[in-house]
Amino acid sequence: MQIHSLDLVDDYSLIGIHTSEEDYRLAYLLNSNLHTKFTRSKFNLDFENKNASFPIFEFINEKKQLTSYLISNKSIGNTSANSTVNLFSKDEFFSSTTYLIREKKNVDYFIKIEGEISTVELYRTIEKLNQINQIVTSYHINPLKLSSKDFLIF
Repeated sequence: MQIHSLDLVDDYSLIGIHTSEEDYRLAYLLNSNLHTKFTRSKFNLDFENKNASFPIFEFINEKKQLTSYLISNKSIGNTSANSTVNLFSKDEFFSSTTYLIREKKNVDYFIKIEGEISTVELYRTIEKLNQINQIVTSYHINPLKLSSKDFLIF
């Protein structure tokens, strides 16, 4: 008897971007320089157990059959703590930073490209990204080497 197995591997390429720009500004820069049309997605990448929400911009290239996502790696949220030192209770608020991919804390944004993209085209895109003045650097990341790669599956 022959046994068949189905390997469900999410096929995508990943680019890490270092920049101090806000997400909407970076999407604008990508649209201007790469001739893409990144638009704000209708949904965020939300995690209940992390109390974090990561905004997503998406671009669908029907001609090349590629879907690209611009995803922030950082979510800065407010957390409250109730301190009862004396008679008067006081709520204290402090900000906390949550990372989508913890082992890549220095990466500000990811571009996730779903579909078949050649290595030449991927590195050509990275070269164009590195020519944008507001981007410090960008590079290819092997998603198979990430321990928290499951957070990029949506």
